Amino acid sequence: MSKVAALFVLMLALAACGVDTSSNAGGTGKVQVVAAENFWGSVAAQVGGSYVQVTSVIVNPDTDPHAYEPTPSDARLIAQAKYVIVNGAGYDAWVPKLVNANPASGRTVLTVADLFGKKEGDNPHLWYLPSYVDQVIDRIASDLAKIDTADASAITEQGAAYRRDGLKDYHDTIDAIKQKYAGTRVGATESIATYLAEGTGLNLVTPYSYLKAISEGTDPIAADKAEVQNEIASKSIKAFIFNSQNSTPDIQGLVARATAAGIPVVKITETLAPATSTFQDWQAGQLKDLLSALGG
Repeated sequence: MSKVAALFVLMLALAACGVDTSSNAGGTGKVQVVAAENFWGSVAAQVGGSYVQVTSVIVNPDTDPHAYEPTPSDARLIAQAKYVIVNGAGYDAWVPKLVNANPASGRTVLTVADLFGKKEGDNPHLWYLPSYVDQVIDRIASDLAKIDTADASAITEQGAAYRRDGLKDYHDTIDAIKQKYAGTRVGATESIATYLAEGTGLNLVTPYSYLKAISEGTDPIAADKAEVQNEIASKSIKAFIFNSQNSTPDIQGLVARATAAGIPVVKITETLAPATSTFQDWQAGQLKDLLSALGG
């Protein structure tokens, strides 16, 4: 039996069982949370604290989330979850399919993209915009408080404390970049950097059509390729932001050109790196690398 067929059979079997998530699964007394990606999983774990048990599906920094294929164990996890966090906007389209294949009473699903009116085809890298992150934290805290009413006050307080204290270094570094380098021209390899530039006030000059094409795995038009190469050759950008989880030979060539031209290359990833990191440590580390590349 093929992998796809096996997954379909499991989905049907779980659906036939009439999964009920009205009580917490796993016998831990904690709200069972499944996040499609570990960046939202890290946020949920810190908002929920001891009142939740969070499992993230995509955790390997070498995995390209755009191309991820779910497994039967993923289907089982989602079928039994009390709370499911989906990024949305086409980024993890396999999750809604598993959710819909296994309807369950008492399950809450958060699709982050829906909070901001984003749909498939829009830039899905929502966790790179600080204002979006803050709003997602508030929504996760609100959802968990409704699910676990007995601990609602504590969960609400944890969410507020996480935003205020847990993300302090993250927000402080963003503010430092804004204050010193707002408007500075930077280049990038794909659309993951668009929200990053917006949040830090940088001027991302690489054509969005180029960034989107690389993100979606299609070939950019020749004019866009020429423009990116010219940005590097003319040294008209202060830094070059590189998504190491989506690297083709052409992108590696651009990175090499930027390095040879003396333009600092700032590596970022789509998921936590290392996988054991927290959201804020991962993001703050990348932001500090960016700050340093811009001149400190």
